[in-house]
Amino acid sequence: MQTNLADFIRNTPDGDEAEAILRKCVHCGFCTATCPTYQLLGDELDGPRGRIYLIKQMVEGAEVTHRTQLHLDRCLTCRNCETTCPSGVQYGRLIEIGRKVAETQVTRAPGQRLLRRTLANVLPNQHLFSPLMKLGQRFRPLLPKKLRDKVPPRQNPGLWPTGEHLRKMLMLAGCVQPAMMPNVNSATARVLDKLGIQTLVAPDAGCCGAIRLHLGYHDDGLADIRRNIDAWWPYVEQGVEAIVMNASGCGVTVKEYGHLLRDDPGYAEKAQRISALTLDLSELLPKFETELVSRSLPRGVHTVAYHPPCTLQHGQQIRDGVESLLGALGVEVRLPADAHLCCGSAGTYSVLQAKLSYKLRAQKLEKLEATEPQLIVSANVGCIAHLQSGTATPVMHWIELLDRMLT
Repeated sequence: MQTNLADFIRNTPDGDEAEAILRKCVHCGFCTATCPTYQLLGDELDGPRGRIYLIKQMVEGAEVTHRTQLHLDRCLTCRNCETTCPSGVQYGRLIEIGRKVAETQVTRAPGQRLLRRTLANVLPNQHLFSPLMKLGQRFRPLLPKKLRDKVPPRQNPGLWPTGEHLRKMLMLAGCVQPAMMPNVNSATARVLDKLGIQTLVAPDAGCCGAIRLHLGYHDDGLADIRRNIDAWWPYVEQGVEAIVMNASGCGVTVKEYGHLLRDDPGYAEKAQRISALTLDLSELLPKFETELVSRSLPRGVHTVAYHPPCTLQHGQQIRDGVESLLGALGVEVRLPADAHLCCGSAGTYSVLQAKLSYKLRAQKLEKLEATEPQLIVSANVGCIAHLQSGTATPVMHWIELLDRMLT
């Protein structure tokens, strides 16, 4: 795809990257076959190929309209198209550049601006989000259905292990997960403890940066990233083996730190190191399969349906780790039809594009429940909460199931 960049973006990092990505696209359209929003809406501009054309026009200086912005907003950033693309187009990076351009050229309606700023200020801030979530959980039965969907019942996190080990790994606690699903973090720590690994949490680390980046608050998102690097760096210097991620949405972002701060002379090298150290649980724990098998019992759960989050299977390109490990432990893992498709959660998407999000949730749950599982497992807090709000079948993180099974 030939490009002729406009002056405002020519010879800039975003411009150079957009041009390199655009030139890889051969217009084949394979991406449309696996795009959830194209399947729902049937509009070329609501599929990757159409959005790529829109972004090309934008960076070449064409007028950016509210309609253009809407088509970009409707993208889930699931990156299914990247898995499908035979040319290796890095669509996820391109859509973020396009959104940045649109934000500078289109003024959103006041209500949209207020909602997006509220999400950007509250969700990444544990000091605001945690008390609000506790309040919502206390009065959950009285909440309207749409709000109740966003407030999971209060969860008992269980005990955090107190043993010390020579092997140490950092874990990102996250911004919303400690309040919404605290047992995911404590279950992770308990499983690692049984493997002789001590889990460390840096108190000053917070949101991975994804929420603000995806909402268009790029500078704020980069500030979140730098804060995390500063919080983790002393542990890195002390020799932690890895930075463990149990939320795939955070993991895919932290693995991008090196790219996001590539032009920051004060952080580029550190960011690359942080990204290199980052491992999803499904990358780490299969290395301990033999020991886990020797310590596990079925505990009454024999069949589960697994929803692999888009941020794991498409963003990080990690597959089969969860299925293989649970299978080795005696659990039958059933993948639903169209397992490659998004559940509709996609960070703040379920709030900002609720109609599309709930349609995708209904489709996903229909396929998951068709496998007749005892429970549904996934690997990302957003997916788990979104799916659970639409079904009576228990939905949990797969590490919680593993934690139950270990003796």
